[in-house]
Amino acid sequence: MPYCEVGRYADGDKWEGVRLFYRRYGRGATKVLLIIGLAGTHDSWGPQIKGLTGSLEPADDEAVRPDEEAGVCAAGAAEAAPAEADEAGGGGDGIEVCCFDNRGVGRSSVLPNKSFYSTAIMAMDALALMDHLGWKKAHVFGHSMGAMIACKLAAMAPHRLCSLALLNVTGGGFQCFPKVDGQMLSLAFRFLRAKTPEERALVDLETHYTKEYLEETVGSCTRRMVLYQEYVKGISSTGMQSNCGFEGQVNACWIHKMTTKELDTIRSAGFLVSVIHGRYDIIAQLCHAKRLAERLLPVARMVELHGAHLVSHERPDEVNNALMDLIKATKSAMKPEEWSAQPENTSETGALISARPITVTMRTDEGANAAVAVYNLLGKLQLSFLYLIGVIVMGFEHMRNIVRVMKPVRVAAIESS
Repeated sequence: MPYCEVGRYADGDKWEGVRLFYRRYGRGATKVLLIIGLAGTHDSWGPQIKGLTGSLEPADDEAVRPDEEAGVCAAGAAEAAPAEADEAGGGGDGIEVCCFDNRGVGRSSVLPNKSFYSTAIMAMDALALMDHLGWKKAHVFGHSMGAMIACKLAAMAPHRLCSLALLNVTGGGFQCFPKVDGQMLSLAFRFLRAKTPEERALVDLETHYTKEYLEETVGSCTRRMVLYQEYVKGISSTGMQSNCGFEGQVNACWIHKMTTKELDTIRSAGFLVSVIHGRYDIIAQLCHAKRLAERLLPVARMVELHGAHLVSHERPDEVNNALMDLIKATKSAMKPEEWSAQPENTSETGALISARPITVTMRTDEGANAAVAVYNLLGKLQLSFLYLIGVIVMGFEHMRNIVRVMKPVRVAAIESS
């Protein structure tokens, strides 16, 4: 099995035996690193692997050709890929994709202390994997927490990126909290109580996809039934994520933050950025992605799709087209202003909107300022309320476990003869 050994020091403590499980697909001079999100494993990138390389057959054991060792992005050195190659997912000179399990999930190492999990630490993991593969540069695409990691990677080592794609991304911290409503509170409660692959699968489906998509008919049943079976099978094969791994990854999301200096580094690095988001995402709110795209102008393009958190599965063709557009724009050395100022392009189903983020200018009179202050306060109270609910639910579960352990055992009386 392909593993990358990661041995580093942090605060004087050595991370012993940290291994990252990875898979490679396709062959070519164009390198793409895919970074998955919270609780996800490498195979969650299936639709993108198929779309970019044309195959889901791992190429880990195949010999690497000498012309592929450098892993160059060939910016400005090649023309856009022919249509025939695009259909095959090859991108002209071919695309090699690598995806992996982040620390704390799947077949990668699980560290016991949540201090060993942060987006910066996991960005160093990704860099170590690129070094292990011999890749000097790559197109880096991340989803959700993986997009946070990709942002950190881009700020830490901008010279290693050909381009950056951020799918369903937020800025971390309070931005990780979804909008509070009855549905979300119910999902949060059920998620915390899920103990089996079947229970977890039911919650995951409702958080990852739109109801409209789940109710679509596929053959003789609904897509919900098909996906439920796939989810149960996937979770059962890899096992439920350990508490240590889950808490560590949640901690990484919570403490994630991109400073102005880091965003300036990305904006001035010379590569293009695509921010791709499902407009009905209840986990990562669209407004946060739009704000990030706006802060990365002029190198960023905002791509809004008709889908939810797993828009990469719900709208794979549109997502893959957006990723291929980014790769082609890099190869043709498109100027940032041209990239971010593309005209609106809406499909018949309203699936894709690609346009410059819109800046909303508010009045500066006292009444408007007061309204903005109240709005911001309500937003913070809402997030605090959700956090409080989560603490109460976890505390309730903890007390139930204590009572269950301390509850006296009934012993039947034995009558003497």
